[in-house]
Amino acid sequence: AMGAIAEGDVIVRNRDVIAAARVTESEFDDVAAAERRELDHRVTLFRGGTSQIDPGGHTAVVVDDGLATGSTALAAVSVLDQQGADAVWLAVPVAPSSPLGRLEAIVERLVILHRPRGFGAVGSWYRDFTQTSDEEVRDLLERARLA
Repeated sequence: AMGAIAEGDVIVRNRDVIAAARVTESEFDDVAAAERRELDHRVTLFRGGTSQIDPGGHTAVVVDDGLATGSTALAAVSVLDQQGADAVWLAVPVAPSSPLGRLEAIVERLVILHRPRGFGAVGSWYRDFTQTSDEEVRDLLERARLA
């Protein structure tokens, strides 16, 4: 995970991974542009014509399946900060035992259920780490809108 993107032109760069993989700025920018197109597509697909919920004046809770580098969670938290959330909490079931300094510094509350020493990868802490399909996501969002 050399980084992550999010709405509002948020780009998170994981400098250590970029340096270790010898990724150039140009290569990173090309990947970020392709991912931005995918993000725009998914926003359109998942919102289904509904407007975005304004987090301004509210506490927002970001739930992630686990933190490895923390880049995706950092991107999500950054968007909510940009959009005026009063506070942002981050909840994850598993994360490395090492400090997650950037995240810990910007969220009001960080809840991690398990911080193993031999972390490895997020998926290794699940019996089933199958990706949720776009159709499942759309169905769940539609049910939530109707609730």
